[in-house]
Amino acid sequence: MRTRRGVCYPRTDVCFEKRDAVIRNRKMGFSGDDDAVLQRWKRRRCDDNGRDFFDTLPDDLVLCILSRLGSAASRPSDFVNVLLTCKRLKGLALNPMVLTKASSKTFAVRAKDWSDDAHRFLKLCADAGNVEACYTLGMIRFYCLQNRGSGASLMAKAAIGSHAGALYSLAVIQFNGSGGSKNDKDLRAGVALCARAAFLGHVDAMRELGHCLQDGYGVRQNVPEGRRFLVQANARELAAALLSARSLVAHPRPLEGGAAVAGGCPLLSDFGCNVPAPEAHPANRFLVDWFGSRQIGPLGPRLCSHAGCGRPETRKHEFRRCSVCGAVNYCSRACQALDWKMRHKGECAPVERWLDEDRDAPGDNDVAADADGDVAMIES
Repeated sequence: MRTRRGVCYPRTDVCFEKRDAVIRNRKMGFSGDDDAVLQRWKRRRCDDNGRDFFDTLPDDLVLCILSRLGSAASRPSDFVNVLLTCKRLKGLALNPMVLTKASSKTFAVRAKDWSDDAHRFLKLCADAGNVEACYTLGMIRFYCLQNRGSGASLMAKAAIGSHAGALYSLAVIQFNGSGGSKNDKDLRAGVALCARAAFLGHVDAMRELGHCLQDGYGVRQNVPEGRRFLVQANARELAAALLSARSLVAHPRPLEGGAAVAGGCPLLSDFGCNVPAPEAHPANRFLVDWFGSRQIGPLGPRLCSHAGCGRPETRKHEFRRCSVCGAVNYCSRACQALDWKMRHKGECAPVERWLDEDRDAPGDNDVAADADGDVAMIES
């Protein structure tokens, strides 16, 4: 590469090779022009006063660059590698100004890589006011680490910052009475939280609110308004899919087995479209990996049957269950509607055995779905 004046930039690899050769020669006792080579290499990195060029950059400029890096990071390693570069970059990268703008993909740590260091980093970002970090750490603490109070407070902090996912997760907790007993359910609070998340454009919250209005669950029944919210949820999902259609065609997302994503989102197929399903939030992917890697016996907590959810029960028979087959259970109506048209519609078959198994220990409520995927609550 050349500058505007036609001068070539020094090749970095050649410079480092010469420097390494000089260091090796010194260790082996050789002499010669090594000092001159090393001095030339230092001059390329330092100004006339002998200071490193990087040290001359003002802190506010470096903070601005690191903030852009954190907001555009596509994986945790993009940001972590900065912390390992040098002492100054590590100190500036942990500045609250940088941490508060980090994207959700910066915290997309895998369950198998979870450690105290990852926990501390998420805590630093949450303390800096990053709503994505508050939501992610809140979900991990509430469901994985079983620290209900701290997890709920972190999600509430994110919800105060208008984080739609945190509002919807708190609504699911209110609908199910998660972390408490069946008497701790607050349906009206759940509907209010869903309405706020739907106002912010959260698709699952729109779908949940639509089913609540259709069934009169926690709110006065209004079938036309519920249908409107369901159509609006599908329309927003379609708009988001069309925006990413070009990138998905050019770069298809591979599965774990190496095959490309071929299936589409069945809810959008109602409108004559067939596009890949929306990507799950890093917090939900963490829950799926966390509980998927642990052996949960038949007497342990059940997981939501929707593959992209990952929420577990916090008490026995907390989730809703399909009243036809009894083989699947869901934390919310939105998860039931998604899983019904994605998978369960072709697998559901009447089975009577689960009625005999759970006759002595009935669940909180069960779910029935008609041919259109609509949800009907059946209280036990």
